[in-house]
Amino acid sequence: MMIHSLDLPPSDAAVDAWLAVLTDAGAADLPQLPAPSRTEVAGRLRVGPARGRPVLWAADGGAGVASLILFMDEGNTHTAFLDALIVRPQERRRGVGTALWERVREELLAQGRTSVMAQVDLGGPGQAFAESLGFENVLPMAWYEQEIPAAGPAQVPATPGYELLTWHGLVPDAWAPAAAAAHDAMEDAPSGDMDEAIPVWTAQWLHAMQQVIIDRGGEPITVAAVTEAGEVAAYTELVLPDTSGPRALQYDTVVVPGHRGHGLGRAVKLRMAAEAAARYPALRRIATTVADANTPMRTVNESIGYRRGRGAGIFQLKL
Repeated sequence: MMIHSLDLPPSDAAVDAWLAVLTDAGAADLPQLPAPSRTEVAGRLRVGPARGRPVLWAADGGAGVASLILFMDEGNTHTAFLDALIVRPQERRRGVGTALWERVREELLAQGRTSVMAQVDLGGPGQAFAESLGFENVLPMAWYEQEIPAAGPAQVPATPGYELLTWHGLVPDAWAPAAAAAHDAMEDAPSGDMDEAIPVWTAQWLHAMQQVIIDRGGEPITVAAVTEAGEVAAYTELVLPDTSGPRALQYDTVVVPGHRGHGLGRAVKLRMAAEAAARYPALRRIATTVADANTPMRTVNESIGYRRGRGAGIFQLKL
């Protein structure tokens, strides 16, 4: 089985071949989910992440694909993230996955990486393959989904002492430092035994992460609960990989210590659902992952209509 590296950015033909692999694999492994759109796939392949350098491979004949992100931010140049290693269902058990992994492993070693992580769904072929290579689940989690009801989301509760603001695209410059400071409150979120340092957030770093989403053809939305003193006390982030698609991804939701216990997490998430439903008529579902150990966030999600779906985990391999 021949594996070849893809040029960056990949050609239209390479994007189409990648999309075909994802579509076939998704139809077999996760038929309940909508197929990825070309806008979403092309964006991820052609616009690299803010944190690292991507490396892409494809097997001959469109049998499979792999994507590796080599972290370049300070404190993480020893590790990497295996963003994808996918084999078409009809090509499985023929050595395609092993051949792709060998190329990934060669790159990791050549770049001096001592560990690699991947997000893996439980109970499927991905888990079996990862465990056969020696990966271990260091952060058990699950997918949760919220349906957007035809009548619209539930009413947003009042937040005395806090104003709810919504920002589409980049967080405004005036609020970016405070929003970045609130992101650092994620430090107390469960992270298991992940061999990854949590970056220190700055306004520039926040804008860089959001700009990647925009450049890929999507849109980030932030709803924040702010104080009169100019502090971001809580926020939630939603990402639409394709603004015309039926599915959005819930990113971080954080309530800063000192502002917890006032229902801010529930309020910002409900406001987000209402804003998204009004702005994107094609949107039907919001999906997110939550660590099993994050009981407070699971409780908030369940209270506003999220339901647990398939299990997942951050799997890690020490090289």
